[in-house]
Amino acid sequence: MGVFNFFTRDIAIDLGTANTLIIHNNKVVIDEPSIVALNRQTGKIIAVGHEAKQMQGKTHEDIKTIRPLKDGVIADFDASEKMIRKFISLIPGLKGGMFAPALRMVICIPSGITEVERRAVKDSAAHINAKDIRLIYEPMAAAIGVGIDIQQPMGNMILDIGGGTTEIAVIALGGIVVDKSVKIAGDVFTSDISYHLRTHHNLYIGERTAERIKIEIGSAVEELEHAPEDLAVQGRDLITGKPKEIIVNYKEVARALDKSISRIEDAVMETLSQTPPELAADIYNTGVYMAGGGSMLRGLDQRVSRKTGLPVFLADDPLRAVVRGTGIALKNIDKFNFLMR
Repeated sequence: MGVFNFFTRDIAIDLGTANTLIIHNNKVVIDEPSIVALNRQTGKIIAVGHEAKQMQGKTHEDIKTIRPLKDGVIADFDASEKMIRKFISLIPGLKGGMFAPALRMVICIPSGITEVERRAVKDSAAHINAKDIRLIYEPMAAAIGVGIDIQQPMGNMILDIGGGTTEIAVIALGGIVVDKSVKIAGDVFTSDISYHLRTHHNLYIGERTAERIKIEIGSAVEELEHAPEDLAVQGRDLITGKPKEIIVNYKEVARALDKSISRIEDAVMETLSQTPPELAADIYNTGVYMAGGGSMLRGLDQRVSRKTGLPVFLADDPLRAVVRGTGIALKNIDKFNFLMR
């Protein structure tokens, strides 16, 4: 048993639609976009992560870029397995050894995942030498990551906005009491921006450009105290076919995102309406905790606070809150074993 433990390495994975993060030895060792570039003829990996993202929208017929995860779950089993295998091979403590170590993994998954999707995650991990695979729900990992003591008899609400899904959960006594998962998150925000520019400016832009707009001047409200500067955006004119540039401001982006954000607000209100009264009383005092990359959208915390009438707190490092929570659960696996699936 001691020999087995010696050759076993623990890793925590946030396998996200937009980004994959891995913790090993209590450090975030991988933080890369969940994207793979493959050779169409051979199926071999050309690039993963940041390098593959640079190729997105710029490939020729021999190369294709794939995002293996959709709405928080594996959409392309083969590509996801290759991507995870490649990321694990890049972990400093695991590469270059004489023997490939067995892996003990804790992987976070959306709370709305089906049994088939859960099995796909486990199978994918099993194919890359994982001997012990545990799954933890994203809202629970996010709650641990933002510093909530989840085992207390106290209600806490988590709003985790990722790339593919928004997870809303009320947590108490180490369990999820009420939860809702909606497929509106960062990717939908990106699509909303593309659609707005296409319909209002006849400008066709790629996914990478739309994401850059979201990050640099994206906003959930039309009035910001510290407004970002207007952004020059280039694309193709749908009428003339020529390259074209327009200037976009944050207020226009806020209008483009309004409907999707309203649907997230409605999901939060629906979750609150299903919350038992004693827990609702706790949440009135504790407020709403926001995590995930999508929660970094300017003014989103203000908007959720205005809608719910509750204080809203943004995690210190929203992008890494989930993986940090997963890492803490892995490090204290005996304490948090009851959370694992």
